[in-house]
Amino acid sequence: MRRVFVSLLAVTTAGLVAACTDGTGPDPKSGPITELPRDLSIAEGELIAADNSFAFKLFNEINEQEGDENIFISPLSVAMALGMTYNGAAGTTQQAMQQVLELQGMDLQEVNESYRSLIDLLQNLDPVVEFVLANSIWYGQTMTFEQDFLDLNQTYFDAEVTPIDFGAASASQTINGWVNDKTNGRISEIVPDPVPANVVMYLINAIYFKADWTYQFDKSRTQAAPFHLIDGSEVTVDMMEHEAKIPVRFLWNADLTAVELSYGGDAYVMTILLPLEPGGINTLLDALTQENWSAWLDQLATGDLYVRLPKFTLEYELKMNDVLTALGMGVAFSPGAADFTKMYAPGGIWIDEVKHKSFVKVDEEGTEAAAATSVAMVDSAPLTFLVDRPFVFVLREKLSGTILFMGKVVDPTA
Repeated sequence: MRRVFVSLLAVTTAGLVAACTDGTGPDPKSGPITELPRDLSIAEGELIAADNSFAFKLFNEINEQEGDENIFISPLSVAMALGMTYNGAAGTTQQAMQQVLELQGMDLQEVNESYRSLIDLLQNLDPVVEFVLANSIWYGQTMTFEQDFLDLNQTYFDAEVTPIDFGAASASQTINGWVNDKTNGRISEIVPDPVPANVVMYLINAIYFKADWTYQFDKSRTQAAPFHLIDGSEVTVDMMEHEAKIPVRFLWNADLTAVELSYGGDAYVMTILLPLEPGGINTLLDALTQENWSAWLDQLATGDLYVRLPKFTLEYELKMNDVLTALGMGVAFSPGAADFTKMYAPGGIWIDEVKHKSFVKVDEEGTEAAAATSVAMVDSAPLTFLVDRPFVFVLREKLSGTILFMGKVVDPTA
């Protein structure tokens, strides 16, 4: 249904020792980034908290449905694609999306303005980190969507809004080409070819991230090592390590260990949570809530460690309808019940599919990651009379009722 797994994710750490690094570190041209260029507004803080709460809820529901499989998603990509869609929702559909996206207590203007400022903030935070966050809306050129809806998404999500003939042979290639470009070739396809006949709009988010570790792993020290699976068996992975101890933030407690590795100027980081035993991963995920996450981050201490981490590459794909329905957004997928009249005033359209694709590569130099999320809006599919089996045909003059010819076709190629 969805994914190819090339390797596995884990981390191992050696003992805590006194400071002594290998001399690599933040780019001296940029220096370490120790604070944001401006204070977050109250609304921005609320939106970040909402997106993070949605992230944990979404991830845990996917884990519940997927079982003991690798998972890799961009919650921000999903939240932004649905955030654009949220501008077109009304009534109980709007209420359901608000609850799932954890946006209670924020009005639509606050949500939109906060997304606008956060897009700018994230993309320009670290000059040595490549980060792209792009949005687009593609709609059937024969339909008239609410201009206010399109304008809001252009203004606040920086969405590229394009009317398109979904029936044209080039429609899928055009949309997928946009996604391919924004993700630097890592997500080459997000919409099917050809576009389904009842699709009237795609709302798409694309994210691309590429950054070098602040303290890179030594390629000459990468070697085969065991990795312990949930069932107690082992596989062999390419385990990376540093030449010397590096400064990190870390946590050891009775339930888990954690380490935080930085990229570039130290604004972007990878935080790794490790259960005490391989079989404890799902217990750890059950405890992964906004409250516990904040508590664990508060407990991170600064020190110097040897870090060993497998190289890995993951490609992941998931249709998120069942996940979002389980979280409480089922009405948005329901013909006759979904209310997107703020998007399309005549009504009668609904979300047919929320599709997510992602890619991540972690090696000695750093991390490359990409994701795309598409929200497909549809209306009733046009009825199609498909003549794909033996048939009878009659030629007649209909006013008099005179039958002129009759035939039976069992093999049109004979």
